[in-house]
Amino acid sequence: MNLHEYQGKDILAGFGVRVQRGIVAQNADEAVEAAKKLTEETGTGWHVIKAQVHAGGRGKGGGVKLAKNLEEVKTVAGQIIGMDLVTPQTSAEGKRVHQVLVAEDVYYPGDSEPDEFYMSVLLNRGTGRNMIMYSTEGGMDIETVAEETPHLIFTEEVDPAVGLLPFQARRVAFNLGLSGLAFKEMTKFVMSLYTAYVKSDSSLFEINPVLKTSDDKILAVDAKVTIDDNALYRHKDYEALRDLREENPIEVEAKEVGLNYVDLDGNVGCMVNGAGLAMGTMDLIKQAGGEPANFLDVGGTADAARVEAAFKIILKDPAVKAILINIFGGIVRCDRVAQGVIDAYKNMGNIEVPIIVRLQGTNADIAKELIDNSGLAVLSATEFQEAADKVQEVLS
Repeated sequence: MNLHEYQGKDILAGFGVRVQRGIVAQNADEAVEAAKKLTEETGTGWHVIKAQVHAGGRGKGGGVKLAKNLEEVKTVAGQIIGMDLVTPQTSAEGKRVHQVLVAEDVYYPGDSEPDEFYMSVLLNRGTGRNMIMYSTEGGMDIETVAEETPHLIFTEEVDPAVGLLPFQARRVAFNLGLSGLAFKEMTKFVMSLYTAYVKSDSSLFEINPVLKTSDDKILAVDAKVTIDDNALYRHKDYEALRDLREENPIEVEAKEVGLNYVDLDGNVGCMVNGAGLAMGTMDLIKQAGGEPANFLDVGGTADAARVEAAFKIILKDPAVKAILINIFGGIVRCDRVAQGVIDAYKNMGNIEVPIIVRLQGTNADIAKELIDNSGLAVLSATEFQEAADKVQEVLS
């Protein structure tokens, strides 16, 4: 589950991480009031207006702007709220902006020049350990830094048995070239950031940039946070932060009916039980010359109601030219799945795209007979390769 910047900063602040302070506004008038309140609380004279969408690179699309007075706050907020923000991480249509974060200006003059760093905490799947990734090149796309100057990216892996140790946090601060108060501040920042990552059950914390201010404070100017969905039962307060407007509407609908669905860009819809079989089925479709249009796991039950719901979800994608149902009947019998497909097909009326059904496992022979004798425009298959051949046939 992705969070907005202001939500991620609230979590960080709750674990003692210093953040750029801000107030969320839903319209231009609220933005002005937020700016006034922020000035009273922080003394900031200028304000940064930031679009709140689940995408990075907002500044490049015109979603982050500086306002030097209240009139500019109102104008800029009015321009950003309601716009379709296009960034390197959105589609060509962009994402509609519903709210902005009015934030304090933290690039004030002082005894030293401000400096920007990159920092993230995530799981290194290769080693099975959490990892802090950081760089002196803050404010830039980390992918660009990795490609052009990989020697400027550092990593610090954390032993899960002991957690992040103080000497590791000090090493991060040292590699970033800090000294004095800024060194101590960064050490504290890193320890608090890692604690926030672990205790919030996140799968990603990305802060770009982490700022060293002109008076040597260290704070998070941005916050990209992804919470592990599987841990939300432990964080009911986080679950309430979900913004369904930012998520794929088809995926939201699928979740409401209990289906595990991920939208893809292909032309063959998949209805499968079990994640492993789903991945194998997607490979099968690729080998047959097609492209998977989705990942859809119907789980251990595949009765008529569930199959019908899955059909409706898949057919919402106009790019789907065929549907492959690939079910292994272990707990659920294949004949029950076949009857569910037949009943769902009849309930929905004529389905215009070809359907290939491959059922294997308990009562697979009875299931094939049911499909073949149904009188419906449904092709049955028993073997994996047979299903692939029929997918290729209907696409050609």
